Amino acid sequence: MFGLGKHMSRMREQAGLPPGTLVHIGEKKVEEVRITVIDYDGERFQERVVDSVEECFPYKDKPTTTWINVDGVHDVGIVEKLGDCYGIHPIVLEDVVNTVQRPKMLDFGDYIFISLKMLYFGDSKRDGVKVEQVSLILGQNFVISFQEDVGDVFDTVRERIRKGTGKIRRAGSDYLAYSLIDSVVDGYFVIFEWLGERIEEVQERLVTDPTVANLQAIHSLKSEMINLRKAVWPLRDVISNLERVESPLIRKETLVFLRNVYGHTIEIIETIESYRDLISGMIDIYLSSISMKLNEVMKVLTIIATIFMPLTFIVGIYGMNFRHMPELSWRFGYPVVLLALLTVGVSMLVYFRRKKWM
Repeated sequence: MFGLGKHMSRMREQAGLPPGTLVHIGEKKVEEVRITVIDYDGERFQERVVDSVEECFPYKDKPTTTWINVDGVHDVGIVEKLGDCYGIHPIVLEDVVNTVQRPKMLDFGDYIFISLKMLYFGDSKRDGVKVEQVSLILGQNFVISFQEDVGDVFDTVRERIRKGTGKIRRAGSDYLAYSLIDSVVDGYFVIFEWLGERIEEVQERLVTDPTVANLQAIHSLKSEMINLRKAVWPLRDVISNLERVESPLIRKETLVFLRNVYGHTIEIIETIESYRDLISGMIDIYLSSISMKLNEVMKVLTIIATIFMPLTFIVGIYGMNFRHMPELSWRFGYPVVLLALLTVGVSMLVYFRRKKWM
């Protein structure tokens, strides 16, 4: 996701421009815009990649359900042409090309605009979590989706349409929009399951090996959690508004499914809060582990110093330079003193072990 400074510099590009002026804000993630069209009803199905945006225009007046997916929103000309054909307000198109905004839902009567954040892995989990804005425009017989890059979490929806499984081919555009939103939310569970495993791994390492590298891993998790929270948290209000909106575009049958998605968003948010508490507690675990290791070192040094205190006392006595000391001229004085030192040291070690101080 964008850093704060980069985000603000992008927003400055729109400063002073009239409302509805299309300026792409965000990272250019794909070179060429790809547009795919899926048109279907209960009996037939068609899927194609179009070469130009004008090929999408005839689908506007068809009685079938049409899903137009645009991969790449940096070409504002394509977004503007598609919006003009389907009668989309310039403010909505401005939100489509602004990929750093928070999720939202707007009802324009003839259509509903929904923007949300999609989370998924790149080519591998090592690449980390990709955060991408998805904009949906729900109309009477169409759904237009705008994505930043090729690749998404909608493959299961496409397969259901191709094979005609479930009720998606018999339902309308509102059920298609629900299916896309549900796929995005289901993708959150995959991401947070993986994140939970990472948190557990770091916790285990902290107890046994509280190194600086593990402290950096905690800060990385904390930063990642903040970004994910900003992406996911507003979705609860989006789904809630969809449930309450009085629009002929959303049938009562579909509202039941939207309530189920709302329950999933609540579950995700509760997971986020629990993970935040765990990560905050990991700092305390790190400090406690460091303190315990320091205490162990101090304990060993204290035992060593305690053992040498009487030995130093004895050696100090015989280190005094008095002329009349009886043991100085004694033949066995030296070995007896060494034996006494050894006896005192071993006795103290035995005593410490019995007391379980070492």
